[in-house]
Amino acid sequence: MKIKGSLAGEYPMVCPQYLKSVKRKFFLASVFFLAIFIPGSVHAQAITDKHIRFIEYEGFPEGSSAWNSIGYNHVDNTVYVGTTDHRDKVALYIYDASEDKMQLKGLITDLANLRQFQWQAKIHTKFVAGNNGDMYFGTDAGVARQEGRDNPKGYAGGFILKWDPRTNELKNLGAGLQYESIKDMDIDTATGKIYAVTSPKVHFLIYDPKTNDFRDLGRLGSGHVPRMLFTDRWGNCYYVDWRQRLIKYEKSSGKLLFSPDALPAFEGTPGSSIITGITAFAKEDSKGVIYLVTYGAKMIAFYPQETGIGRVEDLGGAFDVPGKEKWSYYIPNLNVGNNGKLYYVIGGHGNYAIKDRSLLVEFDPAIRKPKVVFEYPSTVLVEATGCNTKDKEGNLYFSGKRNVPKTEKNTGGLGELGYEPTVPFLIKFNPDKMVQ
Repeated sequence: MKIKGSLAGEYPMVCPQYLKSVKRKFFLASVFFLAIFIPGSVHAQAITDKHIRFIEYEGFPEGSSAWNSIGYNHVDNTVYVGTTDHRDKVALYIYDASEDKMQLKGLITDLANLRQFQWQAKIHTKFVAGNNGDMYFGTDAGVARQEGRDNPKGYAGGFILKWDPRTNELKNLGAGLQYESIKDMDIDTATGKIYAVTSPKVHFLIYDPKTNDFRDLGRLGSGHVPRMLFTDRWGNCYYVDWRQRLIKYEKSSGKLLFSPDALPAFEGTPGSSIITGITAFAKEDSKGVIYLVTYGAKMIAFYPQETGIGRVEDLGGAFDVPGKEKWSYYIPNLNVGNNGKLYYVIGGHGNYAIKDRSLLVEFDPAIRKPKVVFEYPSTVLVEATGCNTKDKEGNLYFSGKRNVPKTEKNTGGLGELGYEPTVPFLIKFNPDKMVQ
C-alpha cells in the first residue's frame, strides 16, 4: 500500500504521526525562509515607549529651546546640540552615543571669546561635520532682537564657528556679513567649503576655511528667509526662493541654477507658507534620494543629479485630520530610519494636528501613508526640530522641548519663549530596537 503526498509525489506507507511531523518541519522551515529572505513578510517589532528616550541637558537651567541646532559627527559617534535662553546665552552640548553621556562644553560667548557687543541669541544652523570630524555652525540674533524691538543697540552679525573635538576648543572663523544672522549652513565634505544663508537679507555665502576665501553670491530672496539649506553627494547645495522653487549652487560650474517649477503644494496653500519653503530634509544615500518636508506639509522625494536640478516626486501630505487644511501642519524636523521609513514630530508654535498635543509620525514612502507612533501632551513634548541626524546604530535624534505647566511658570530661572516657558531636551528614538 502506498500513500500519495504533495511533498514529493508518492511515498512508501508511513505512520500518520511521521507524515504530520514532516509537514510541520516543512512549514517551520518555510516560515524561517520567509522571515529572512522576504522583507515585510513577518511583522516588525512593535514600537513601544522603550524605543524612545528624552535626555536632559544639565547645567544650563536658563535654556528654553534648541532650534535646528543639532548635528551628527560620524568620526566619534557624537551628537551636537546648541541650546539657548533666546536672549544672549547659548550653550554647547555634546552627546556621546557610544558612552551614553551628555556633556556641557560651555557658553558660546565664552568659548569663542566674543565681546559684549557681539552677543548672540541662538544657533539656528545645523551642526555639520567635515571629513576629519571638525564641526561647523553659525550664530543668530533672533528676529525680535535683530530688528531692534528687543535690542535697540543693534546686532553686530553672526559668526562662523568650528569645534575641534580633538582639542576640545572652539575656533572663531570670523563674521559672515555685518548686521546679518547666519540662518543655516551646510558643507561640501570633499572640499571643506561652507555654504550659508543669512537673515534678514537672504544672502548666499560660500566660505573656504582652508584658504579663508569668502564669497557673497548675492540675495536669493526678500521679505522672509527660508530656513533650510542641504547638499547632495556631489557637494552641490540647494535652497528655495520665495516661490518655493529650488535653487542649486552647481559646484562643477560655479553657477546658480533656478528650477522653472515650484515644489509641490496643496491647492490653497497661503503665500506665507510657500515662502518658508523647506523645513527639513533627510538623506537616504543607498537609494539616491533626499526626502523633504515643506512648510505647507508636503512630503517630497528629491533625486538630485550632479549637473542640473534633478527629479522631484510628490509623496502626498504629511498628515490629514478631517476638517483641517492639509497644508497647515507644522513639521520643522525629519529623519529616515534604517527601515527606510520617515519619522517626524507634528506640533509647536501654537500649531497642532490635535490641540495642545504633539504627534510622532511614521511615514512610509512606499505606500505614501502616515501613521501615528506616539502622542504627547505639550507639557511632555511641544515641539521638535532638527533633521538628518542618525548615529551608527541607527538611532534618530531630534531637539525637543516641553511647555512648563503654569503652576511652574518662571521658577528656576527658566527662559521664556512666546506665551509659555519651555524646557529643552534631546530625543533619542529607534523604531527597530529599544534605546532604554
